[in-house]
Amino acid sequence: MLIQSHRGVGNLGPENTIESFELGWQMGFVPEADVRVTRDGIIVAFHDNDFTRLAPDAPEEIRHLSIGELTWDDIAGLDVGCYKGEQFRGQRIPRLGDVLAQMAGRPERLLYVDFKYISLDQLAELSREYGVTRQIILASTVYEHLTAWMELAPESGTLHWMGGTEERLRERIDALRAADFRAITQLQIHVNLIDDLSSAEPFSPSSGFLREVGEEVKSRGILFQALPWKVADVAVYHRLMDLGVESFASDEPQVTLEAAQTYHR
Repeated sequence: MLIQSHRGVGNLGPENTIESFELGWQMGFVPEADVRVTRDGIIVAFHDNDFTRLAPDAPEEIRHLSIGELTWDDIAGLDVGCYKGEQFRGQRIPRLGDVLAQMAGRPERLLYVDFKYISLDQLAELSREYGVTRQIILASTVYEHLTAWMELAPESGTLHWMGGTEERLRERIDALRAADFRAITQLQIHVNLIDDLSSAEPFSPSSGFLREVGEEVKSRGILFQALPWKVADVAVYHRLMDLGVESFASDEPQVTLEAAQTYHR
């Protein structure tokens, strides 16, 4: 089973650091990197709009600024590990090129690249520079990002992710159907556990919706993935697999791996 370890390696380490990506690969996951670009044009792996959460020791004058307002030299020395614990102190924001360098010549290493604010042309050029375009899966909730990316890098993959109410999700699926799901190789639905598994309906969106979407996208050769928010219960993953989910993004990748290893349909 393909398991996406959210923001690097989920809750097992700091977000979006080289060390977390390495751990994710070593454990057999596909790490996700959130990507932004600095003021001087360097693509880096970093999730938030500012540094207050992930770099608590950042100087006051830059703590509330964004990646795009600062240069690489401004942020290269920031500690983005210590927020997670003293054992992670000293981990830094990586340039995406440094991450891709760890994938070069290792085709088993895949990477989700979650579009924040970057140039797709620059991403394509960088992935070609390191020879890893086939190992990239561009992730975005904006469909147009995916179609544009596949024009630039048709040999790569895409993940279209979406959350919200079931009504809104149905509207979005209808729109994708009208476009014949073009340029999508993976589809991810955000799932919330709203009740006990013994209840008539434990999930939002509903079990029926998940089963229906899974059957349709799989018939089109699209991988069906779910992101169960804040779930660390193997039984929940098993139930979702019963509904046809065949891949997961997770903040608890070890739990997800245990669920995959112990599932018997």
